[in-house]
Amino acid sequence: MRATRFAFAMETAGLALPELGDIAVFAPTMGDDLSAMPAARLLVITGFKPDYDAFAVQGLRVAITAPEPAATQAAPSTALVCLPRARDRARLMIAQANATVAPGGMVLVDGQKTDGVDGMLRDLRGRVTLDGPVSKAHGKLAWFMAQPGLFQDWAALATPRVLADGFRTAPGVFSADGPDPGSVALAAALPAKLGGRVADLGAGWGFLSAAILAREGVRSLHLVEADHAALTAAQENITDPRAVFHWADATRFVPPQKLDTIVMNPPFHTGRGADPELGVAFIRAAAGMLTPGGVLWMVANRHLPYERALVGLFQEVSDQAMGGAYKITRAARPIVAAKTTAAKTRARR
Repeated sequence: MRATRFAFAMETAGLALPELGDIAVFAPTMGDDLSAMPAARLLVITGFKPDYDAFAVQGLRVAITAPEPAATQAAPSTALVCLPRARDRARLMIAQANATVAPGGMVLVDGQKTDGVDGMLRDLRGRVTLDGPVSKAHGKLAWFMAQPGLFQDWAALATPRVLADGFRTAPGVFSADGPDPGSVALAAALPAKLGGRVADLGAGWGFLSAAILAREGVRSLHLVEADHAALTAAQENITDPRAVFHWADATRFVPPQKLDTIVMNPPFHTGRGADPELGVAFIRAAAGMLTPGGVLWMVANRHLPYERALVGLFQEVSDQAMGGAYKITRAARPIVAAKTTAAKTRARR
């Protein structure tokens, strides 16, 4: 869809990119087609590990964070901001794009209507001379010339937010305003003792990890999080030496040793739409990481159809608590681990 709008703007709205210089693309997703732009000039900027890996596999240059503010002739001449849903993160990205691009360079802003592009373009019209917008494929694309010193208030959004309980969060991360009710419920439901080797899959900024480390018996805790900004916040919030931090896709993470316990509040959205398969992928990954006697504790929205996956992957599945929109489940003795153990025993005989 982004490629469609970009090509349409070049054909019908007079959009012409600078002929030289890098094109910094902020926060595209792995499904975005960037083929309408010259690949050799692209610099993809994303802190989301699955997207980072997907663009790296395509042979594109990839970075976690934006380059330093423009100061040399090597600064990008163009930036394309792919608007995320979170308004504060979108504003911060636009400020970073404006600061990154060489003065007089071009900043393009692209987004779906369902992700708030209309409101963002209204905000921009009060600050810059905005060209376009081009409407196509349920979204809009507009552009302006970069000007040093603009968007200082939006750039300040990079300052971590400090919550009442002392936790720090970052703009646009999941539940940036405070722990979500599901995680709060799961933290309260965890038993007094947990296994020695534990992981928090999709650890976010570390709320559940703090609760895990308060339990008895935990010798090591792996915090696995795909959002680099959230993981950075977690590293500030969790200073316990037992904590090990992994910027990784939880569905592909391989722990250094099989785990005794996994705790998770798995995501269930891809974009704006619910995607139960994402939660199923977390459950499947958890089953593969656990020891034969390992235990999974998870919280999920009550309406999500996870029972079949849980029963198919674990020998013991039980609902531990149910309140409001959430359900807490304990699943133990993963079937895949039991089959592997049995096969090894037969081989030794």
